[in-house]
Amino acid sequence: MQCVVTAGPTFEPLDEVRRLTNFSTGTLGCGLAEVLASVGHQVRLLLGEQASAIPPGPPCKVERFTTTQRLRELLAGMAGNDIGAVFHAAAVSDFSFGQVYRRLPDGRLEEVRGAKIESRGGTLLAELVPTPKLLPMMREWFPRALIIGWKYEMEGTPSDALARARRQLTEAGTAVCVLNGRAYGPGFALVTADSPPRHCRSRTALYAELLNYLVRHSPAQNS
Repeated sequence: MQCVVTAGPTFEPLDEVRRLTNFSTGTLGCGLAEVLASVGHQVRLLLGEQASAIPPGPPCKVERFTTTQRLRELLAGMAGNDIGAVFHAAAVSDFSFGQVYRRLPDGRLEEVRGAKIESRGGTLLAELVPTPKLLPMMREWFPRALIIGWKYEMEGTPSDALARARRQLTEAGTAVCVLNGRAYGPGFALVTADSPPRHCRSRTALYAELLNYLVRHSPAQNS
């Protein structure tokens, strides 16, 4: 089966030397790509340029991305019916920068621009603009694929986190949501619409569950 795995962080530039990003290392996605390839799947790994994880070697095909827009372009360029599964584990920034302003003595805001925005002018105000959500676009790009999303939750209870994971299934049209983060607690939950969540204590256990899901729900298995 042809599989696409996204992993690692996007970044959004403030100027030519500063950027907004997150702490994702890409380790989980790189490990998943390696496991998928080890059992015979054809894997294309899209890995964030800032990821610290070492990408797997052949037969995985690795391409790097930078911003959310660049990741979107790479995914759209792969669109078609030949992709059997997409594992969207990348940590996509929720925001990009809009305009940057300096407050003048009279209270007015003056737009600031530059290849390297000057820091000696005092406090700056930067707009944070929501980035497009890529997961809901996957169904249009990959109409026959099993689409697996990720949900990293920090606030609330485990029940709250599970409810948000289930909401992702509905809103994004995905088959599976992999849930983790402080709100859920240690390990991962494999959340689907038609069965109770399956807890995975480790990345290794998660990989095994995802492989099993792929076997049970692949187009070839259900044809």
